[in-house]
Amino acid sequence: MAGAAVLPEDQKIFSMQELQSMGFSQYKISKLVSEGKLIKLNKSYYENTAYHGEESDFYYTDAYAPKGVICLLSAAVYYQLTTFIPDAVDVAIPRKAKVSTIPDWPQMNFHHYTDDRHELGVTTIREGKNGFRIYDMEKTVVDIVFYREKVGIEETREILVTYLRRKDRNLNRLLKYAELMKCGKTMRQYLEVLV
Repeated sequence: MAGAAVLPEDQKIFSMQELQSMGFSQYKISKLVSEGKLIKLNKSYYENTAYHGEESDFYYTDAYAPKGVICLLSAAVYYQLTTFIPDAVDVAIPRKAKVSTIPDWPQMNFHHYTDDRHELGVTTIREGKNGFRIYDMEKTVVDIVFYREKVGIEETREILVTYLRRKDRNLNRLLKYAELMKCGKTMRQYLEVLV
């Protein structure tokens, strides 16, 4: 059959729309699932079993939380700010957002953020045809200080100390975010102790 649609091997997760725009009919998508070439994650997203490339649990975020942003310890690990390895991917979602399907794997912790907190400092990382949204380094540090009780005081301290040693840190941005996120005073106290 000439011109049959072929799944690209360099993309891990597909939305139903992406598959249809590549020329896969509903029937063909179901056939790929029954053949084990696609795994149905939920109503709208599929995982490519023939994927070859860099693996990241972060690629699943869009499938389960379309407005999700990698946050807190998961973001700190991404920026190499901590040696602590979380047992689940931390994902920030808007306060009113609902998560219809919670995956068994990768495990995800969903954190409901107010709109202003959710929208500040979001950056998109593209790795080939795969991507995810994550807070920039300064927003990650501010969130960790804000949620230090949840994150852990030791982890918070390690992340701040590591951040302050970084050549690429931006203290002006850090303090601006801290003011906007109502933890400017706490951030200044931490910085006075650590600097």
